[in-house]
Amino acid sequence: MENSKYIKRLRLFAIFEGISYISFAITMPLKSIYGIELPNKIVGYAHGALFIGYVILVLAVYGEKRMNFITTFWAGLASIIPFGTFIADKKIFKKIQ
Repeated sequence: MENSKYIKRLRLFAIFEGISYISFAITMPLKSIYGIELPNKIVGYAHGALFIGYVILVLAVYGEKRMNFITTFWAGLASIIPFGTFIADKKIFKKIQ
């Protein structure tokens, strides 16, 4: 299979986006219980940027690899489910690459 311009980046973004999402499990209690807001703010900004990058790369791979709509839908949905991007990487993106 030909080397994709976007799939490697998408797989990397999927892992980092998933890590940033799970990081909220640490930073949210810090904010709400202890009143320490800075870690949550930093993770929030990073997660927002990674989320946007992830969605853009899913759409880029959709166009480049001609993924069907259902696969693209599940790849996009994975970004709002905890651990979803890790599953999408294993079940969808690894096979496409």
